[in-house]
Amino acid sequence: MADMRSFRNAVIAWAAGGSGDPAYELAALLPVRGAVLLEGPSDVAAVEALAEGHGRDLVEEGVCVLAMGGAMNVARFIDCLGPDGLDLHLTGLCDERERGYYARGWARAGLPPDFFVCDADLEDELIRALGVERVTELIRQEGELRPLQTFLSQPGQRGRSPQQQLRRFLGTKGGRKIHYGRVLIEALPHDRVPAPLEDLLDIV
Repeated sequence: MADMRSFRNAVIAWAAGGSGDPAYELAALLPVRGAVLLEGPSDVAAVEALAEGHGRDLVEEGVCVLAMGGAMNVARFIDCLGPDGLDLHLTGLCDERERGYYARGWARAGLPPDFFVCDADLEDELIRALGVERVTELIRQEGELRPLQTFLSQPGQRGRSPQQQLRRFLGTKGGRKIHYGRVLIEALPHDRVPAPLEDLLDIV
């Protein structure tokens, strides 16, 4: 049975140099009308949680949200999914330091730059939106207050702002960024959604 996960896997294999036939077949069966190009799985977790929190089912809407394994791969995914491939509506989200990859990828395909940029990265946007105290409380609720306290006691954290410390903490353990991508989004009031995420959801 065709599903969005199968389509996503087919696109990833295609972008890595495989055949595009499975992706074309699945895109027609589902059907798929658009794709959101993201750097990694923590971004996927956040975007999916944001859509769900706003009462949207992106799979039902025919939108594929996928992690590309890094922004440097964006041109290959645009080749597969853009005008020279499946001709889907494309949008995306990236960190400020990766803006150039996205801009060049969209321009190379002759597309308007329908992607959105986080000031530093997605975690930074969410921590600023929620505030340090609220994020710390969420970490406590997730049973990770002691690991956080141990992390904050390290010499390397001296001189960093509380926001920077929390951002670093979220990236110190495999799977933590993915987990908190959803946790932070689910705790976020609708009127405090960071602009890049709000704009992304509006255009999807």
